[in-house]
Amino acid sequence: MPLQDALSGVKILDLSRILAGPWCTQNLADLGADVVKVESVETGDDTRGWGPPFLTAEGQDPLSAYFLCCNRGKRSIAIDFAKPEGAALVKRLAARCDVVIENFKSGSLLRFGLDYASLRAINPRLIQVSITGFGQDGPMAGRPGYDYVFQGMAGLMSYTGIPDGQAGAGPLRTGVAVVDLMTGLYATIAVQAALRERERSGQGQHIDLALLDVGVALNANQATNYLVSGKAPARSGNAHPNCAPYEVFACRDGHMILAIGNDAQFERFCAVAGRDDLGRDARYRTNAGRIENLPALREEVARILARKDRQDWGRMLDAVGVPWGPIQPLNEVFADAQVRHRQINRTLRHPRMGAIPSVRNPLLPPVAGADDGRPPPLLGEHTEEVLAELGLGATEMAALRSGKVIA
Repeated sequence: MPLQDALSGVKILDLSRILAGPWCTQNLADLGADVVKVESVETGDDTRGWGPPFLTAEGQDPLSAYFLCCNRGKRSIAIDFAKPEGAALVKRLAARCDVVIENFKSGSLLRFGLDYASLRAINPRLIQVSITGFGQDGPMAGRPGYDYVFQGMAGLMSYTGIPDGQAGAGPLRTGVAVVDLMTGLYATIAVQAALRERERSGQGQHIDLALLDVGVALNANQATNYLVSGKAPARSGNAHPNCAPYEVFACRDGHMILAIGNDAQFERFCAVAGRDDLGRDARYRTNAGRIENLPALREEVARILARKDRQDWGRMLDAVGVPWGPIQPLNEVFADAQVRHRQINRTLRHPRMGAIPSVRNPLLPPVAGADDGRPPPLLGEHTEEVLAELGLGATEMAALRSGKVIA
């Protein structure tokens, strides 16, 4: 079975919005799951309004680029589940689903009867993933928070940014919501593991995922650097805390990343640069020595690389197997020969919005030609379709619509 059909037959009820939850459910949809996204009747997912830029088509509400990035492959149904009739519809959907993904503040769904205990009572095989900022319990449970908050609170920004004493010194966040995205990936893994466990036990389970937990876990080697040494890492700009030289350097015509990960690579770099003396220097022969003497080494490498253009260095470093790379704006990224070869840029076709640009899920293999996958949905685009699957007729749907329970 192709990977893109691996979750065929799995039904996902998506009660999430913004990014972490939708990123998870988009992954699940890409793997073949049937994802029904429940949205607010009035506004839909918050990110529908997070623009510009917007994708527009005559006679249609605009779709924000932000919403497009994480909602392909889904069917949208607009339900106001603050109303009892709406909550009843969501319960009926949950009774038929394998997995519910939600990112409401802890305890919020209880007042609608949509908490895990209530849904499990009608569907014991249900798997529910609850994504919150701080988790389902603890002194900060229930407090709201966005990705940016957790990049700071979890420690990531404490060592990301310009070092003290340099121009513009201070902490910086990443250019994308990395904690949200990684939470979505952890949730994707958790869902698949829970489905596998359900095959053995026949039971569902409740998965509690907190952005704070994910943010702390993302510290990776920096966390263990601290736990081993007792010393909190400082901001190091573009330098690596454990490898050297491993950072951005200026060439004659622009910047490049030199990424030397072992002593043999450093020796080859010195040889191709015509500086065998650096490779023989006792201060720089080992990676530990290069880290200890990084300020002096950085000055030497900067002088070397400033003498030639970036592409000249690239050809020379490629010839001896030393890792390097350019810093490309996105127009160059999508024009890059390797990126084009990998067919990472996809085009989805929507019957009313036309062509919708997208990015291939890297889990899935490149597919030549036009993509026939399900595009991101308009708000409530599939409400009637999904409710008909529950057995609702036109008269009942009209009554729900007139009461603004659905849209």
